[in-house]
Amino acid sequence: MALIDPTLTVPDRISSLINAELETALAGEDQVLKCTAEAFRMVLQHPEEVTVNFSGGITQTCWAVSRGDGDYCVVYMPRAGYFSLCVESDFGPLDIGVHGPALGCFGSV
Repeated sequence: MALIDPTLTVPDRISSLINAELETALAGEDQVLKCTAEAFRMVLQHPEEVTVNFSGGITQTCWAVSRGDGDYCVVYMPRAGYFSLCVESDFGPLDIGVHGPALGCFGSV
C-alpha cells in the first residue's frame, strides 16, 4: 500500500485513496470490479464538503466524492477513515450504514 503525501490537502488525500482503489481494480482480473471502477470514474467529482445526516439527528462534515444520481452518492467520512453510501434527501445526504472502500460502497447499489 502506497503512503499518502502528508503535504496534500484533505480533498487531494481523499482523491489519492480513490485513485489507488481504481488503479488496483483496473489492473486486476475481476471483470465485474473493472466495470464497477469504470462506472465509478464516470461519476467521480473532486471531493467537496457536505453535511451528512446520521440516525439520531447527528450530523457530520464529510466529503462528497461522487455526483449523486438523485438517489445515492458516495462520501468520505474523515472521522471514521472510510467511505459511506448515502441516500440523497431533501435534508442532504443520509448515511444508510453501507461503509468501507469507495468502490464497495458505489458497487452496492
